[in-house]
Amino acid sequence: MTIGSALRASGSGMHAERMRLDVISANIANANSIQTPEQDAYRRKLVILEATDNGVRIESVIEDESPLRSVSEPDNPMADARGVVYYSNVNPVMEMVNMMSATRSYEANIAAFNSTKSMLQSALNIGRV
Repeated sequence: MTIGSALRASGSGMHAERMRLDVISANIANANSIQTPEQDAYRRKLVILEATDNGVRIESVIEDESPLRSVSEPDNPMADARGVVYYSNVNPVMEMVNMMSATRSYEANIAAFNSTKSMLQSALNIGRV
């Protein structure tokens, strides 16, 4: 692996983890959305990553097809005929765990990038008098 490819791999990893953090933030922001007559409740989104020769690539962002959370709230104006309100399928606790994982992965890519950069600087200083 060359120094350039190591820098590219770390950079692509940082980009992928930043995208994961953006999607996780959107999931958390919409965790309490409800289904209305016009539209479904927000569905959790997932980032699908793919390994490549130069690091990682964002393959796609997909919706989680798990069922919406149903809560019996007969007094809610958005309740259906049975008195059930459908909320987003986002679990805020799980999203926070995913956010910590993405943050740590981002930090690991920064550390790898900085180590590679330090090696490059040391190699350039070898020839100096």
